[in-house]
Amino acid sequence: MPDKNNFPDVFAKLKTIFQPYLKKMDVVGDGQTCYLLNTRHIMKNKQPLCFGGVRMGKAYVSFYLMSVYACPDLLKSMSPELKKRMQGKSCFNFREVDEKLFKELTRLTKAGAAKFTDERFIEGLRKAQSVGSKRRRHPS
Repeated sequence: MPDKNNFPDVFAKLKTIFQPYLKKMDVVGDGQTCYLLNTRHIMKNKQPLCFGGVRMGKAYVSFYLMSVYACPDLLKSMSPELKKRMQGKSCFNFREVDEKLFKELTRLTKAGAAKFTDERFIEGLRKAQSVGSKRRRHPS
């Protein structure tokens, strides 16, 4: 059973990983158990592109980094230890502070921020978004 007394420390530490990007992005949720950061890019669905967030749950604290979903190549150099913490395509779960893995997440977040501030990359996402929506409306 995880020691939930450590969860606020884990949450706070993971939240600091997003600190360097606050000037170029928008905090849209900043509570005691949930933190959400969006880019300023408006996508085809007229919503801002989500960059990432941190959420304190019952069993672990989750770190979400949407750039790894949009650009899976960012994960090629990920350590096996961090891979074990991954759930789904963009979520990493922690029960305690792990300085080594948090440093790796910091590097991954920096690489993701570079992608999500690259206009060419964003335009490619927008194009893919409209292709995906056309597929859903017009099945083969």
